[in-house]
Amino acid sequence: MQTERLKLLFNTYKETSLYGRYISTESIIGLLNKPGLKPFVNRIGVSVANENIYSITIGSGSKKILMWSQMHGNESTTTKALFDMLNVLLAPELISKSILETCTLKIIPILNPDGAKAYTRLNSNNIDLNRDAQDLSQPESKVLKAVFDSYRPDYCFNLHGQRTIFSAGNTNNPATVSFLAPAQDQNCTITSNRKIAMEIISVMNTYLEGEIPNQIGIYDDAFNINCVGDTFQKRGVPTVLFEAGHFANDYQREITREFIFRSLLVAINYMSRNQINGNQYHGYFKIPENQKLFYDIIIRNTSHMDIGIQYVETLKNNTVYFQPKITTISDLSAFYAHREIDAKGNKVLSGNNEPVCEEDENDLVFIGTEKYSLKLENN
Repeated sequence: MQTERLKLLFNTYKETSLYGRYISTESIIGLLNKPGLKPFVNRIGVSVANENIYSITIGSGSKKILMWSQMHGNESTTTKALFDMLNVLLAPELISKSILETCTLKIIPILNPDGAKAYTRLNSNNIDLNRDAQDLSQPESKVLKAVFDSYRPDYCFNLHGQRTIFSAGNTNNPATVSFLAPAQDQNCTITSNRKIAMEIISVMNTYLEGEIPNQIGIYDDAFNINCVGDTFQKRGVPTVLFEAGHFANDYQREITREFIFRSLLVAINYMSRNQINGNQYHGYFKIPENQKLFYDIIIRNTSHMDIGIQYVETLKNNTVYFQPKITTISDLSAFYAHREIDAKGNKVLSGNNEPVCEEDENDLVFIGTEKYSLKLENN
């Protein structure tokens, strides 16, 4: 698909009622009840706290795709992109007609509504649903398993978000979008269904490299049968992991949202038009593996050591705030930062004029005689 066309589709059909990092069932219930979407919505179960879990099923084609988002409740970027995509698919566009005639999509926009409401990774029982694929100890895990068994998808898209710490390989480039074709055995064998997943990822990577070159990564494919993607891959269904990451100054993930939207449409359009056999999988291995090389802020050249700061995401009054926290005081010459401050040999003091320490949460610091705010401008 052409970039200008994808940009136009996003700008035309972006779901403007969804913004920022905090997306809960309350955020989307009005969208699910809209006349154009409501006929395709089903309640498929409830969470630990008795919150409804919904699916959306559209299309009439023989190629069945299952997607789920917010398995981790605080990973909301892909949920926004799903509703942007749904707006396109429900519109009178040629690409929509082509996709819906050849594919059927079943989408679970928020699998973990309790975690989404509390803005936590875990569910109400403090269980990571992406480590519950075998035990199936949680109602949300059982819902996804039941949908997988009854729907019998040909492809799965497992939609997540990743922290700002990741780089695309050993570079000073943030991993804005990352993918993985999960392993299905301890040897990480390149099976036929993994090749299909790799081919789909290769197509998306080729597109994204023209838009955000050197900002696409691959996750480590170490096998863990307790993870949902690994389990579904082991069951022979090509499964693609999406990770929505960081773009410069985009802490609300609105720019990344568009790249996830475009990736989804590129992938589904390719899947709708081709019988994928995995022969074009080799491009997958050109994508660099993610490294943990970024801090949100590094203060360099202090009178002592470098100071690494990460933002702690905190929910207050349905808004996510980013609290600066000193996580490392060390030699950080091998690391990068989304923002760098040169201390020019000066001491760094807290707002109370005390030496800074690891675990301190400081909105500002004094460097020499200058005061520096560590807060995000839009915080």
